[in-house]
Amino acid sequence: MALRVKLSFFGVRNPVEIQSALTEVDRERFDALLVSTDSMFTSEGARIVSWAAGARLPTAYFSRSVADGLMIYGPDFAAIYRHAATYVDKILKGAKPADLPVEQPTKFELLINLKAAKALGLTIPQTVLSRADEVVQ
Repeated sequence: MALRVKLSFFGVRNPVEIQSALTEVDRERFDALLVSTDSMFTSEGARIVSWAAGARLPTAYFSRSVADGLMIYGPDFAAIYRHAATYVDKILKGAKPADLPVEQPTKFELLINLKAAKALGLTIPQTVLSRADEVVQ
């Protein structure tokens, strides 16, 4: 089944460029926005969430740090950080970092904010809600 989705990428390198990207998103009248995981977007999360709410634009994020957004889907960073401790332990016990495997996240979280959905006039299907790890009322 083809979704016929048009994707656009905005290369934002610093907080100053966020506003111009959001202005472009508003001008182009996109149907939704996906905000990448990055410490810059985490620190600017409240600003982006506020803008998206004002623009009435459904927005998904990768990090729980923006839990006021509509949806979060991404790796469980707490699990990643806990697992990093095993790498530190191995290195302290003499393992060479170059000999340790590079691992990908294995646990992902889906959080849906029903308050944000209601503010956007969206109804989230029960099938999606039942798959969520957390539903914020």
